Amino acid sequence: MKVTVENQKGLNKDLKVFIDKKTISSHMDEKYEEVKNKVTLKGFRPGKVPKEILKRQFGEAIFGEVLDKVLKDTSTKALQEKKIKPAGQPKIDLKTYGEDKDLEYVISVTELPKIDIKNLQNIKFDQYKVKIEDKETDKRIQDIAKSQKNFVDVDDAKVANEGDLVIFDYKATVDGKDFKGNEGKNTQLEIGKDLFIKGFDKQLLKLKKNDETNVEVNLPPNFPEKDLIGKKAIFACKINSVKKPKPIKVDDDFAKNLGAKDLKDLKELISKQINEEYKNSLDSISNQQILDEIDKIKLDEIPENLKEQEIKILTQGMKEEDIKKNKKDFEKKAIKRIKTGLILNEFGEQNKINVNEQELQAEIQKQLRMMPGQEKMLQEYYQSNPAILGNLRGQLYEEKILKEIKLKAKPNLKEINKEQAEKILKEANERHMKEHHDHNHDHSVNEDSSLSKKELSTKKTKTTAKKPPKVKKVSKK
Repeated sequence: MKVTVENQKGLNKDLKVFIDKKTISSHMDEKYEEVKNKVTLKGFRPGKVPKEILKRQFGEAIFGEVLDKVLKDTSTKALQEKKIKPAGQPKIDLKTYGEDKDLEYVISVTELPKIDIKNLQNIKFDQYKVKIEDKETDKRIQDIAKSQKNFVDVDDAKVANEGDLVIFDYKATVDGKDFKGNEGKNTQLEIGKDLFIKGFDKQLLKLKKNDETNVEVNLPPNFPEKDLIGKKAIFACKINSVKKPKPIKVDDDFAKNLGAKDLKDLKELISKQINEEYKNSLDSISNQQILDEIDKIKLDEIPENLKEQEIKILTQGMKEEDIKKNKKDFEKKAIKRIKTGLILNEFGEQNKINVNEQELQAEIQKQLRMMPGQEKMLQEYYQSNPAILGNLRGQLYEEKILKEIKLKAKPNLKEINKEQAEKILKEANERHMKEHHDHNHDHSVNEDSSLSKKELSTKKTKTTAKKPPKVKKVSKK
């Protein structure tokens, strides 16, 4: 195989590939041998069909298969030999070909720009460590204690007030008639929550044990008996008991009920939890600082075909007049996203960063745990949407890249307290909201990027990069 570079214009190149007919004939002979051992023709024993017979009957189809394989193998080797990473799908233009001929073809390819990632080691970003004071931990524990109601029996003469728990039996009727599911025993209602039927629990106020009352309510829109929806129902209620909330004592037993060893252990766990909450949010700010610094790195040229693809994504669903009106803004955004994606991906490749199947499944399981009761639905959603799974893999890929960049870059370590952390997060959120408003004002309606190696994405900037794709035949002469 002989490869020569022709018509080089910036990132666009033509590679002429020449393969002599002897090599093609060798591939053809191998294929004929393979077919001979598989085909059955009348009058010939298996494996004994002469090559000339095979050639007459299957020659064209066999040559087509051989040509496809040779083009795939040699075009990939040609690009590797010339150290070319394609930006988009290379095209093949056949010049000469045939079973008894030399093969000559031209690969037209747009090359990815050369990227120097040394500057990433000099990137500066803020790395925050939040110091959680004891009072913050104690407040969180008290909030947990308040959320866990502890109702206790009281004197029979005590009446039900707001926040109390009332336990009662009932029998309901509509127009004096019973209906399916109209009775309840030892039903519990916390007065003021209004969780049973709207307006029901407040009619139990000031009642005490053994009191009887009729509660009148309109049956709600989600009532199981459809023909009774909206009708007035009378619930004949008998109060079995009234319980008052008792403050939970925060001690070792309370801590053990929450899964900790003791109260000291619980405080340590809660402190770590609060710190982790702030860390995750502040890490997003650090990541954005890195992406902003990457945006300052200059690339000599951006592949025109990638820019056009990105603009198509950014302008998807828009009117032609709006696209023309904001053309420069879209070009600027497209270039920024492509450039960031190319730089991140180059760093990922040079540092051999990948997302394996185990890491992907671990992330899916993490998301499943965040949606109790909907695990099966979410699992099926991922299984039936490979593109969504690819997006998730891309997010993990970018997270690993940014984490590695942080290890090599120069962090500006800042130890801050909770109030300072909240101020930083508030300011970052306000900037994000402003940028989101400007983004909508510019009519950019789609945040998906068209360059897909491993869809790199962040809250503000979604970026992508691309592996060398398969070549595509475009003409035969």
